[in-house]
This record gives sequence, C-alpha cells and structure tokens, in this order.
Amino acid sequence: MSRKLRPATQLVRGGLNRSNHGETAEAMFLTSGFVYDNAEQAEATFKNEIEHYQYSRFANPTTTMLEDRLCAIEGAEACRLMATGMAAVHSALLSHLKTGDRLVASRALFGSCHWIVSTLLPRYGIEAEFVDGGDMAQWKVALSKPATMVLLESPSNPMLELVDVPAVCKLAHAAGALVVVDNVFATPLLQKPLEQGADVVVYSCTKHMDGQGRVLGGAVLGRKKWVEEVLMPFIRNTGPAMSPFNAWVILKGLETLKLRVDQMCRNAAAVADFLSERAEIARVLYPFRADHPQHALAVRQMSAGGTLVTFDIKGGKEACFRFMNALQVVDISNNLGDSKSLATHPATTTHMRIGPEERAKLGITDGTVRLSVGLEDVADLIEDLAEALDAVSAPGLRAAE
Repeated sequence: MSRKLRPATQLVRGGLNRSNHGETAEAMFLTSGFVYDNAEQAEATFKNEIEHYQYSRFANPTTTMLEDRLCAIEGAEACRLMATGMAAVHSALLSHLKTGDRLVASRALFGSCHWIVSTLLPRYGIEAEFVDGGDMAQWKVALSKPATMVLLESPSNPMLELVDVPAVCKLAHAAGALVVVDNVFATPLLQKPLEQGADVVVYSCTKHMDGQGRVLGGAVLGRKKWVEEVLMPFIRNTGPAMSPFNAWVILKGLETLKLRVDQMCRNAAAVADFLSERAEIARVLYPFRADHPQHALAVRQMSAGGTLVTFDIKGGKEACFRFMNALQVVDISNNLGDSKSLATHPATTTHMRIGPEERAKLGITDGTVRLSVGLEDVADLIEDLAEALDAVSAPGLRAAE
C-alpha cells in the first residue's frame, strides 16, 4: 500500500500474509520443519542464496507475520521473536557483548534484568556499571569514557522512574555504545524509543501485547543490519524461539491493543487520582500526574501516562498485606499489562532478590504496591480499592465479616 497506515490499522493488518486458502484470521503454522522440492533447493537455502523456511527455531510463517506487524507499529527495520521477555533481554545483551566490554545500565530495572547486569555479565568478564536513571549527571560521568552498551527501562519497574531517552542516547552514542530500551511499561503506542535515538527496543509480549494472561513471548527490534548480523546468529544457535502458537495468540492480541491500552490508561489515571486522596497512602506515582517528580519529561516523551500506578501504603509490609488480602476484584499477581487488574508487592516478589539495600536505592519500600490497572469498570476498581484501604485502617473489619 502506498500510503502510511495509522497505528490502529497496523495493529490489525500489519504483516498480514494470507495463504492460498484466503483465510481471514492469520494462519497458524504448527510445524517444526519444512520440506524442499529437491536437494539443490535445500543446499541453496542453507547457503542463503534463496529464501525458504528451514526450521521453526529459525523462522516460521506465523512468527514472521508477528515480526512484521511489530516492525510496522514500532517503526523498526527488523524484529526477532523470543520465547519470553527475559529471553529477549538476554539475547539482545549477550549477542552483542563480549569479554572486556562495558555496559552502563539504569539502576531501576526489573529484578531478572538487574540480575543479568549485576551477576551474569561480570561472570563473562563484562564490566557493568549502574547509574540512577533520572540523574543526568551520573549518565554524563558514566558515559564520559568508552562503553559498548547502555540498558534502560523507562518508565521503570516498579517505581515508574523515567529516563531522558534522547539525552542518554546522545551521550551513549558519543561513548560508542549501543542503546537498548526496555519499553514494556510504555508499549509501542505510548513511546517510540527508536524515534528518540535508541538502537534496540525489547519487549515482553506477555504483557500488553497478549495482555490477557495466556502466553509468554518476547521481541527484539532494531536495524536490519544489527538484527541479521549480530542478533540472528546468536538466537539461531542458542534457540530461544517463540512457539508459532504463541505468536498467533499475540497476533490476535495486537488487534485490540490500542483499545485496551487507551482504556487502561484512562482507568489508571482515575485510580491514581483516587489513591492520592486517601489518608492511608503515603505516596502515589503516576507519570501524567502533575506531582510525579518527572512529570514534564513524561509529557514530553510519552503520549499517555501508562497502565501502571505505584503507591506506598503507610504501615509497611503488614499494612500492604492486609490491603492486598482484602481485595476482591483486583487479583494478587506478579504479572502486569493484563486485562485484569493485578496488585504486586515488589519487596517480597519481583524485586525480593536484589536485596534491601538495592531496593532502598530504587525507592522500593516495604509499603510499596505496584498496581497494573485493567479493563474493569473503573468505579468497581475504586470501590474495591476503597474497601481494601478501609481494611488497613480497621484491621479487624474483615475478620468480623
């Protein structure tokens, strides 16, 4: 098509490749391998002289459709899918880094990403340095000497800290570094890291893209040359492939992504406003609220505030557990970006293993709750949260019921 399609249309039709049967829904190619017309075709395929599917660990028609659709919505030249979001992060880093290289990362990372940087990379002789993502002075010092890669999340998990992506990319490129942005919280609809200067974007497709609690998946997007020459040999030989079935489920999830994310953002903003008025709450973090420490950056860098709200309950872990155990609509889960609203206590789950000292540096307290706001009627969510906060104020209430 000659004209550029808008995001909602790309999410429904991007990468569509119908078979000779003319199906309306994308075809699911549940096959491990592929056959050749003759031995010469097989040889030419393996010599990269012709394009032909070889093995679903390398590529598959269903996964190709998802890769092409993600490229369309992200504005990327190339994409490769992974079995999980963590496989995407791991592959993006380990395909590029080698012994003696140096990586600079924002301290505010998801727990498993933090472990890769702090524990795994040093085992291979890769220097890893953390900085406070919101502090440009620390970025300037860290990137005043050569670096190979920069890794950051914006907004971060779980404290919704933002990084000035264009400014960091400029510093990183001057230091010789490739910039990798974990864009899970913003989704490709609310923030475009590649347009802001990043080189690589990674996603857990498990979150908003499927967004309905069904399958796992990850994606790495970037320039075609880097994906084909650096990333593809790594994943081809290490095998973090996405199942064609999971790719098909995520393809169908993308069709409603904009509808879901738009409504979830509206719900999250309303929930954040409600929580800010409750006496039991010590702090509310939501990027598009005027009281967020980086509100101006959020408005400049994102098109909406996102689907996550983070808040601190007075009284620490005991009060948090009382609150979470009193919820009747919102579920307790460590997942996010789901159609169902989910509450997480990071200090005892997703960020437990980074330790209390590192949690303190990130601002994660024993009273911190991460709330992934879903598609329920926002009035029902607010009523549920209100009743659970009432249980914090009156701990004997639930026991008496």
